[in-house]
Amino acid sequence: MDKIHAMQVFVRVAELQSFTRAAESLGLPKGSLSRQLQALENTVGARLLHRTTRRVQLTQDGQVYYERCRDVLATLEEMDSLFQHDPATISGRLRVDMPVSLACHYILPLLADFLQHYPGIELELSSSDRRVDVIREGFDCVIRVGTLEDSGLIARPLGMLTQINCASPHYLARFGTPTTLDDLSTHAMVHYSQQLGSQPSGFEFFDGKTRHLIQTGSTVTVNSTETYRAACLSGLGIIQAPERGLRQAVKDKKLIEVLPYFCAEPLPVSLIYPHRRNLARRVQVFMEWLTQTMKHYVD
Repeated sequence: MDKIHAMQVFVRVAELQSFTRAAESLGLPKGSLSRQLQALENTVGARLLHRTTRRVQLTQDGQVYYERCRDVLATLEEMDSLFQHDPATISGRLRVDMPVSLACHYILPLLADFLQHYPGIELELSSSDRRVDVIREGFDCVIRVGTLEDSGLIARPLGMLTQINCASPHYLARFGTPTTLDDLSTHAMVHYSQQLGSQPSGFEFFDGKTRHLIQTGSTVTVNSTETYRAACLSGLGIIQAPERGLRQAVKDKKLIEVLPYFCAEPLPVSLIYPHRRNLARRVQVFMEWLTQTMKHYVD
């Protein structure tokens, strides 16, 4: 048994939670993967995977072994590329996650240049508003917007996103344009919450020292940043969101900025990645590219 290859197979099966998908991605017969993993389990003396008819999951021992495999494989790849500086020699798969709006408005428009410069890199880009489990789901790095929880992961600050308040011309024609905080009592907010069913937060503004919250009416609560923006464009209420993502809509007069002196606190943007002694070269160059790219969009 080629133990290094077996570890690579194990990591791919663990991340895709499927022998079939892992076999397709590696270009190997499904039976070959199963035999290699069985041999690997016999060698390490532990059951690494729970196999069911629907999916494959890591056992407790498998989770520990998976994290060690990732470290070992990253170290080996780093050694292989130690003296290689040609971008064409940097290759392999990258798994990255970031919010939908950030991917659409900031990253995707420039991604082709990066992939052209590093043609050997295969990128798996996950875009969702949920907080993915970086370790369990096998992500090399993720971008998160907002306050971070203490997760034990490494966090690299990328900057801040300035927020503005906006509403559609149709909404303002119906309910008037608020000019003071007291006016908000007769207005509705579109609320955003990752967890539907939670209490809507209201209108937030930051005076430079303290965060204030004003309760308002509400017509709809959404759990997607793209739906949040679309709801505002449809005239359902006021939203508070990063200025960069709304800039074109404001320029085209599809949205109107309101209460410009009462904006929510800027949102921190962070690059999160697992603590590893040696990051694969492809991860390093992508994170550096992300850092430089985001400098054009953050404060």
